[in-house]
Amino acid sequence: MNKTFLIIQREFLTRVRKKTFIISTLLFPLLYLGLIFGTGYIGAKSSTVLKIAVVDSSRKFTAEKIEKANTEDPSSILTLVKEDPKALSKNFENKGYDGYTVIPSGMMVSKSPGAVSIKSNRTLGAIPAVQAKLNGIWNDIKYEELGIDTEKRETLADSHLSVSAENMQDKNADGTNAMIIGYAAGFLVYFILLIYGSQVMMGVMEEKTNRIAEVMVSSVKPFQLMLGKIVGIALVALTQFLLWIAFVFIIYNVSKAAVDANPSMAQMVGGAQKIFTSVNMGLLLTLFAFYFLGGFFFYSSIYAAVGSAVNEDVREAQSLSFPITLIIIFAIFMLTIAMKDPTSPVAVWTSIIPFTSPIVMMARVAYGVPGTVPYWELALSMISLVGGFLFMVWFAGKIYRTGILMYGKKPTWKEMIKWAMRK
Repeated sequence: MNKTFLIIQREFLTRVRKKTFIISTLLFPLLYLGLIFGTGYIGAKSSTVLKIAVVDSSRKFTAEKIEKANTEDPSSILTLVKEDPKALSKNFENKGYDGYTVIPSGMMVSKSPGAVSIKSNRTLGAIPAVQAKLNGIWNDIKYEELGIDTEKRETLADSHLSVSAENMQDKNADGTNAMIIGYAAGFLVYFILLIYGSQVMMGVMEEKTNRIAEVMVSSVKPFQLMLGKIVGIALVALTQFLLWIAFVFIIYNVSKAAVDANPSMAQMVGGAQKIFTSVNMGLLLTLFAFYFLGGFFFYSSIYAAVGSAVNEDVREAQSLSFPITLIIIFAIFMLTIAMKDPTSPVAVWTSIIPFTSPIVMMARVAYGVPGTVPYWELALSMISLVGGFLFMVWFAGKIYRTGILMYGKKPTWKEMIKWAMRK
């Protein structure tokens, strides 16, 4: 057992001391923040204001109503013009308009106004904003003709049912926030399984091609070597994840403190605070650590077996690891189903089966335990995952024992299974 600990220590310290680990650990939170705020800034700066000419054949759209609508929503500019539509269709671009529309005559508030098209020489992407603005003007016209004053308009606008879902077993639960957290947690597990699982495979391949494994198996058992490598890299991934969590809480607290200096950030920070308080973060982080480690041991043992079987050909490793990658991608598809209906039979069973449970269960537990995920389902899922990774480590260890010392032969999954079944 001491030899296994030495291998774990070697794998952990070797990878943690690398510059790539330090840079990726520090840059990931910064790049993530830059992606969120940068895309929003670029989107705001690159948005174009459509200029649409309006030919009013109904004589109901006045310049005052259009000016009022432009003031309330400057994302598009409507201009009332008195010009023949046929003449306008030929020169609207020369007059600085992106397109034009013709309000048909004979429009009545008691009937549907029908379709109004915005004509242009190119495809316009901000049509919904123009549509909403024209509908707003038409609503003002209807209210005036029906004799509905401003007070009654406000009453009609505010008179609606506010429908929300309430979890009687968890009053703080929120479906929208649970979906956000569940997807983020599940996708993070998916990301870690792919990235660090492939690191296990590449590390085993490197030791095999450099003949380091031959020296090491002379003093330790192949199973100890494989287990030490898996646990060591798992600790590296867990260390990086915990550092990211610490960065998230630091950034959150700094942003919260910055609200006093910049009140415009209050809505953003308040939304983040609501997300954190809508779930049991202590339980969620504990389950995340469990499913992350369980899923990592489960899949990394398979990746280690593949790495031990292949030689220097990277394409050979990719072809053998492709079925494993497909299973992990399949779990992401099941994650989307579980987010829409976390109590469906598909969501329940895929959160219990070890091949998909590390990703799918993280989407379900965000909705609440035991409200959405009963204790027996959670217990069965955890027991299945523990049993699954113990079996997979044993199964992959038998493949590793044979494959790590085999050279010059291109293996197949059929041969690898024969190695595992050999007594």
